[in-house]
Amino acid sequence: MNTIITVTKYKNLTYYMSFIFLLASFISFSQVKDTTKVNQLDEVLVSAVRVTSKTPVSFSNLTKNEIKSRNLGQDIPILMNYLPSVVTTSDAGNGVGYTGIRVRGSDATRVNVTINGIPYNDSESHGTYWVNMPDFASSLESIQLQRGVGTSTNGAGAFGASLNMLTDSYAKKATGEISNSIGSFNTHKHTVKFSTGLMNDHFEIAGRLSTLKTDGYIDRASSDLKSYFLQGTYVGKTTLIKALAFGGKEKTYQSWNGTDAETLNSDRTFNSAGIFTDESGQTRFYDNETDNYQQDHYQLHWNEKLNEKWSTNLAFHYTKGKGFYENYKEDADFSDYGLLPLGTVVTTDLIRQKWLDNDFYGTTFSANYKEEKLDVIFGGGYNKYEGAHFGKVIWARFASQSELGDHYYDDFATKTDGTVFAKVNYQISEKISLFGDLQLRNVHYKANSYDTGLVNDSFNFFNPKAGLNYTVNDKSTLYLSYARANREPNRTDYEGGNAKPEKLNDFELGWRFEGDKVKFNSNVYYMAYKDQLILTGKLDDVGSPIRANSEKSYRLGLEVDATISLSEEFMVRPNFTLSSNKNIDLAVEGENYGTTDIAYSPSVIVGNILVYSPVDNLNISWLQKFVGKQYMNNIELPAAKLADYFVTDLNIAYEIKPKSVFNSIVITGLVNNFLDKKYVSNGYMWDVYPYYYPQAGINFLAGLTLKF
Repeated sequence: MNTIITVTKYKNLTYYMSFIFLLASFISFSQVKDTTKVNQLDEVLVSAVRVTSKTPVSFSNLTKNEIKSRNLGQDIPILMNYLPSVVTTSDAGNGVGYTGIRVRGSDATRVNVTINGIPYNDSESHGTYWVNMPDFASSLESIQLQRGVGTSTNGAGAFGASLNMLTDSYAKKATGEISNSIGSFNTHKHTVKFSTGLMNDHFEIAGRLSTLKTDGYIDRASSDLKSYFLQGTYVGKTTLIKALAFGGKEKTYQSWNGTDAETLNSDRTFNSAGIFTDESGQTRFYDNETDNYQQDHYQLHWNEKLNEKWSTNLAFHYTKGKGFYENYKEDADFSDYGLLPLGTVVTTDLIRQKWLDNDFYGTTFSANYKEEKLDVIFGGGYNKYEGAHFGKVIWARFASQSELGDHYYDDFATKTDGTVFAKVNYQISEKISLFGDLQLRNVHYKANSYDTGLVNDSFNFFNPKAGLNYTVNDKSTLYLSYARANREPNRTDYEGGNAKPEKLNDFELGWRFEGDKVKFNSNVYYMAYKDQLILTGKLDDVGSPIRANSEKSYRLGLEVDATISLSEEFMVRPNFTLSSNKNIDLAVEGENYGTTDIAYSPSVIVGNILVYSPVDNLNISWLQKFVGKQYMNNIELPAAKLADYFVTDLNIAYEIKPKSVFNSIVITGLVNNFLDKKYVSNGYMWDVYPYYYPQAGINFLAGLTLKF
């Protein structure tokens, strides 16, 4: 969970934006103007972290066109729900606010996420908090999900998947777009986008503003979200320069407590967050038990095509995050907040805020050499994180000696992360190509708090990868690969007193087939872990998942996905994953449990999309998802079993192309959980007691987009 959240203003935004765009403008006007059609250089932004069908890696792509029909306000993980090996969840139950994703059973802290090649995972927790970037899908050109270790990239090491996002390309002509959607639980999203098009054939300014609100399915699980995206682009004959500023501000009522088993049966939407008993003995809920955070990102990219063989990319980035979450605490001990007893009074009701104020900045770079048989990328990055953690009591029934603004804890953490890598694709013969990838990564983490103790650790990781592609014929390709990954513990692991790094050897064997009407991918993987930090299913006192080392564990699975054109009107896109995910000789607190299932790792995941296009510009999609049973801890406790579930969605998209005023009018509709299945997608164990995150029954979203 994103444990520290905010309500700060967009201060200094004007200054930063002015600086970035003035810099981009200066560079653009200092170039020699050339109206020659340029090569599309946007892909260079992500070329260092993305793969193609020639790379022996299992992956899936989502394009802007595939995203738009379901982009009605739900978060990016929910939009990715139907990709192979993917399981998603939502704390609020309706896909808005705090959402999560697991790939091959690996949680979000093991999914390396980059935006235009810039790391996005939180440096300390390794988590990805999509609530900080509401409606970001509206500014994406494409998404690629690599399963397994994947290829080398910047940021935290991938232990289950790599997810890289490419933001909008530039537009040659001026465009505008107004998009609005409404739906169940008082959900509504409003988005405005614009582009100037290429002015003087070289310079474009584009932007987006979004607001998104919902009451949520769970009681009081409301979200009030705002976001922006601004981009200045210079396009030259061999040059692409982009300056970007984007971010979001969120306020969500906390819904991360989940629901106990007994209450789940009687009141599925009950939310215990904020509950207290007042002085009259009445049960009440604190109305500001909220999560508040603002995050602003600034990126500057310079891509240069030096000649027909060489191209380069240099990027600088800065991310500012600040915010808090607020709790009403009943009968809190004075001593926990640095307060002295008032005679015999040693506890008090109080309201606290836990703050995080952080800065993340650095650079990434790459150079690509490409000729007929050889494709080489050299790259890397150096990034630094600085995070202040502190807590404040803003009200107390008995204040003791406290003063307004006092901090009852105060600590500071820093982390540096340096990476260099080289990737090679070499075509040995007409049928065989080799892939090699070497990465060196240095991490230094320093913290000192009551929870973590004194931490001053350095890690040096060497991560080699190798593979080959064999072209059977013009339709079939076989691939084989091996990848090594090492990963440092996160902040919560230090709080648990366990700071062992973990290791992974990932073996992949796959077959790709592409015919006229059938595209087919299959992949067998074996992921062997040493000291894997596995989720115990428990949470700490601020809602962060607690992990523990499992000395030996593995994931063995088969992934299959296909796109089949049944006729001119019908297309089907099925996928399934069958897997075995095991701890070997698991020992917990001195007791050996033998071989057990790894927590949150269903052995069966099935997805399918059936698309019916009866007329031009009308698509009706029937989407199905099955997730097999899984355990919420690693000792297979019967109470920890999470039942399997099968849900269906119905998606309709119709585009009208009028002859005047608008270029396009798009009408979209989405009925989630069409069969009104009562299901639970996630949960955790509090000792031997299960808590669940129930998801909404049948609900809908409808949207209207006007493009001009």
